Amino acid sequence: MKILVLGAGVVGTAAAYYLARDGHEVTVLERHPAVARGTSYSNAGLVSPGDATAWASPAALKTFLRSLYTPDLGIKVRLRLDPYFYAWSLRFLFQCTTARLRANSEVKLRLALYARQCINDISAETGLAYDERRRGILYFFRSQKSLDEGSENYRFLAEHGLPIEIVDRNRMVELEPGLAAAKDGISGGVYSPIDQTGDSRMFVENLGAYATERLGVKFMFDTAVEDLVIDGDRVSGVKTAAGVVTADAVVIAMGPESGLLGRPHGIDLPVYPVKGYTATVPLDDPEKGPTMGGADEDNLIAYSRLGDRLRLASTAEFAGFDRSYKPQDFARLFRAGKELFPGAFDPSKAELWAGLRPMMPGSVPVMGRARFKNLYLDTGHGHVGWTMACGSGKFLADLIAGRKPEIDPEGLVYKG
Repeated sequence: MKILVLGAGVVGTAAAYYLARDGHEVTVLERHPAVARGTSYSNAGLVSPGDATAWASPAALKTFLRSLYTPDLGIKVRLRLDPYFYAWSLRFLFQCTTARLRANSEVKLRLALYARQCINDISAETGLAYDERRRGILYFFRSQKSLDEGSENYRFLAEHGLPIEIVDRNRMVELEPGLAAAKDGISGGVYSPIDQTGDSRMFVENLGAYATERLGVKFMFDTAVEDLVIDGDRVSGVKTAAGVVTADAVVIAMGPESGLLGRPHGIDLPVYPVKGYTATVPLDDPEKGPTMGGADEDNLIAYSRLGDRLRLASTAEFAGFDRSYKPQDFARLFRAGKELFPGAFDPSKAELWAGLRPMMPGSVPVMGRARFKNLYLDTGHGHVGWTMACGSGKFLADLIAGRKPEIDPEGLVYKG
């Protein structure tokens, strides 16, 4: 079968890999000049089942309100005339109950655990390198109160299959010597030993090359998708700036733009862009940097060690499709990085980046057929797209092949 995959980020490229491995003729359409130049270009670098707790929760309502009058918070909202944002926000609010929090988190964890194994299987099968480290991730808290409250979410994940260890600051430094200088300002944390880190862009570049050379996947770069060509109950092709590309099936994996493509054709896909900021900086003194990934839960800052580079990431900004940034947008990030790892890096050497996460109201991505017989979705992965991409790609390939997925599909298959 001839399949078009729309989007060459980590989600689309992983889907293309699994579909081509099944013997399909796969073409990937991408508006950028190379793979991983959108959302997958830079992220926190965390492959993190431990970060499976859904964003929508009773606590999220308080945080949202604080963001309106606290400029230095990790969440920012630009109130403006955007009907789509208000519609999305209403759906988000309906997910902010304890019951929905638990249900959404369980589904996210199920996919994240599976996806982590898929990433490692691909690495073993192909030999791809991507500055990976399999040392776990530390999620730490600044106060005993926030540790006690935050640990409840991790205990729920533990009940559903995530190995964790609740640690005090001394045990934390045993696990991560890089935090020794900052330990007095930290009460304790949660250690997830199966979590890992890696460079998503490097992974996608290498996987894309492998899929091209070994599996015959064709990438069409500088090819912007403009619309779907509908013929009755099927999609006959995709309209691009270069003309119509035909196919037997189409997979939408366009990140935050996915909803825009499907909306004119009656596909209810509430994906909204949420901007995140990252800084990637060489470690002047690697001994002073972290040895594993981590997250400062109270300050909403994450980091990872990518070879001899440090990746810092923060902020969830609701600003529509605005990808712009200013140097001062990273000041908070660098303050935190210098406090955690003093003397490890020089901020002036950093590569700065801002990109858009494709968020669903319940933080759960969607896969499967959407309205038309040969149109499929693989999108809405939010802030854990790097974590979930390979699992969702394999899951989607099973659905298209008519195979029973290897994990329970409940909560993952599109029902719009």
